[in-house]
Amino acid sequence: MSDITEEQFAQFGLTFGVTAFMLYMLFILLQLARESKAGRFGTFVILLGLGLGMMGFVAKFVIKWVLDS
Repeated sequence: MSDITEEQFAQFGLTFGVTAFMLYMLFILLQLARESKAGRFGTFVILLGLGLGMMGFVAKFVIKWVLDS
């Protein structure tokens, strides 16, 4: 069939699936800030408070990449 293993498929799905989900969440956060008329500081607080978990996922990926190379 193909040369892709289940582990490779799961890693691909995790990396790209979660990344796509995070981009969708960013869109939702920006829509929330716009609809609530939060202004610049309010938008910053929304993105900082609700987007901090997404930054952890990105940081984990970057740290793993640095340690592997």
